Amino acid sequence: MREALAGLTLRGRAFVAAGVTAVVCAVLLGQPALTRVGVLVLALPLLTAAYVGRNRYRLALVRTVSPQLVTAGQPARVGLTMTNQGRTPHAVLLVEDQLPYVLGTRPRFVLDGIGQGWRREVSYQVRSDVRGRYDVGPMTVRVSDPFGLVELGRAFQTSVPLTVTPRVVPLPPINLGGGSSGSGDNRPRTFAHGSAEDVTVREYRRGDDLRRVHWLSSARTGELMVRREEQPWQARATLFIDNRAGSHRGQGVASSLETAVVAAASIATHLGRRGFAVRLVTAAGEDAAAAWHVRDATLDTGPILESLAVLQPLRATHLDTGWLREQGQGGLVIAVLGDLTQADLPVLRRMHHGADAGLAVALDVAAWGTGVPTAPGASGAAVLSRQGWRSVGLGPRDRLDAAWQDLGRSRATAPRPHGATSGPGTGIRTGGGTGATTRGGPS
Repeated sequence: MREALAGLTLRGRAFVAAGVTAVVCAVLLGQPALTRVGVLVLALPLLTAAYVGRNRYRLALVRTVSPQLVTAGQPARVGLTMTNQGRTPHAVLLVEDQLPYVLGTRPRFVLDGIGQGWRREVSYQVRSDVRGRYDVGPMTVRVSDPFGLVELGRAFQTSVPLTVTPRVVPLPPINLGGGSSGSGDNRPRTFAHGSAEDVTVREYRRGDDLRRVHWLSSARTGELMVRREEQPWQARATLFIDNRAGSHRGQGVASSLETAVVAAASIATHLGRRGFAVRLVTAAGEDAAAAWHVRDATLDTGPILESLAVLQPLRATHLDTGWLREQGQGGLVIAVLGDLTQADLPVLRRMHHGADAGLAVALDVAAWGTGVPTAPGASGAAVLSRQGWRSVGLGPRDRLDAAWQDLGRSRATAPRPHGATSGPGTGIRTGGGTGATTRGGPS
């Protein structure tokens, strides 16, 4: 009852005040008729509060979000199914679902005619231009009587996650160099001057069909060799993104970090569609949730995109090198880099040395801070090229697909001797100053 009295609306409190005033005036003026009116006006909100307070509400909610993984800028639909599992009919329900600000305004619904076995389905649309993982809910329900005198609040504590992945830019096919080779157990065994059949052979085992014996390979190795059954084999690619806070400029969706995330998401999707097994590595090391994502028949790159959706700036100043100690790293390495320092060069040199081919997209971070592109000769892309990378710069006004096309046409120059450092005007920071990496050309 206390909760119901506390839930009196402004109209209900006005009725109580009017009833008390009428009763007091009737006593002072000696008007019995006015007393009856005052008692009636006062009793109406009190009886309504008692009725609403004694009801036991048994409302059930089922919330669905479809799809739960969307690209930034694409809508998702939230479905709400409410049922009355109690026997007591309810009055009007005022429903409000809680949403993060980036998903839009909070939806509100008014539901009436609620009786035993009542069921109602409503839906609304949400959309976000900002990547991330958001919780849809919880829901608050306010139960009101038909007169609008009493309003009680209830809440459903459950929520449903919605993941907004970075925007993906379609990229044109380019020559990726040596990235088509496998690594580890995925690399087929090859023989010099052999035919295509020679790459899938193994030692003879008891019980093998003699018709599968490959005599040419047996003669070369001195052991009986048989053709292996056809096995799935994929090229591997490591996608590295530098997410250190000190390597980027700008705020929000207009920052250089967001451009790097869009570039990484687009490259991962492009590689997956070309049949690569892709893993994601950040400045903090290999992302376990997106390690060696293997392409399947649905071309689902969800694990990598989900990891990029929640990627945050890292306060560290140095790149983690633990993943570089793996045996047989090999494969293709594609790096999306921000502002570089002298301490980064040995790490990038190791990264390129352990790869079959190295491609880099170097962001012109200085242009995000000043709006002035860095001179091409002093860009981070030029420094990477001198280390043996095939590299291209990317500024805030450049098109990613055009930069990717230029990367396919780029060629690495001869790498400098081991231990050589970059001189003045190379776009490499020596400490905490502003670096410079750029790709020339308009958008």
